[in-house]
Amino acid sequence: MPLYRPGAPLRPRSARSGLLRAAAAVAAVALLSGCAGGGADGGGGAEANSGERFVGGDGSSASFAPDERQAAPEIKGKGLEGEDISLADYEGDIVVVNFWGSWCAPCRAEAPVLEEIYQEHRDDGVQFLGINIRDNKVAAQAFERKQKISYPSIEDKKGTVAQAFRDTVPPSAIPSTMIIDRDGRIAARIIGATNYNGLDKLVTPVLDEGGAPEGKGEAEQDKEAEQDKEEGGDKAEDKGGDAKDTGS
Repeated sequence: MPLYRPGAPLRPRSARSGLLRAAAAVAAVALLSGCAGGGADGGGGAEANSGERFVGGDGSSASFAPDERQAAPEIKGKGLEGEDISLADYEGDIVVVNFWGSWCAPCRAEAPVLEEIYQEHRDDGVQFLGINIRDNKVAAQAFERKQKISYPSIEDKKGTVAQAFRDTVPPSAIPSTMIIDRDGRIAARIIGATNYNGLDKLVTPVLDEGGAPEGKGEAEQDKEAEQDKEEGGDKAEDKGGDAKDTGS
């Protein structure tokens, strides 16, 4: 082994060594920019390293005019608690659909924002539905508990729900968020993590389009309209009876 002799000039680092270090740094940055992080409590998500590359978007958004909107696909599945969930369950409501994974660092960052806007607008007829992508159920449940998420999520272990929305958002872009209007059409989308202002400015215009008041879907509105009609008929009959009594 060569020994360093006092007074001898130090050898410069080789160009090859510098290139290797630069390549390693670039690889580290690329890894951090994607969604291949640890699980909700620091552990790795079981599916994060399944061979499919997930990438985080830049948070860019797009909204669509009513006459440009495409119908959302019909999706259904099991919730993280084993319950049956379908997008059709929210007919007549605005639905914010968020794709997430417990292994995704940007998903953890945006989770409090999603819950905050959900709580603010749920009585206005805005529902939230999570789509948990290629995750470990235990890790996903721990994520929801830690982030205090109160709305349900469909377990999409095989990525079939994400594929159904591939014409609107890339299935590999996690997180992603879509806003579905009261007529079941895609009104807006966000590719990447969002923040309060970014999501609220997309939800509010869809709310302003009118529709179900106080969180009431179409079925409930139809029922109330029928009741009002019946009450109106009863009042007309009462007035008619009063008129006959007066005439007599």
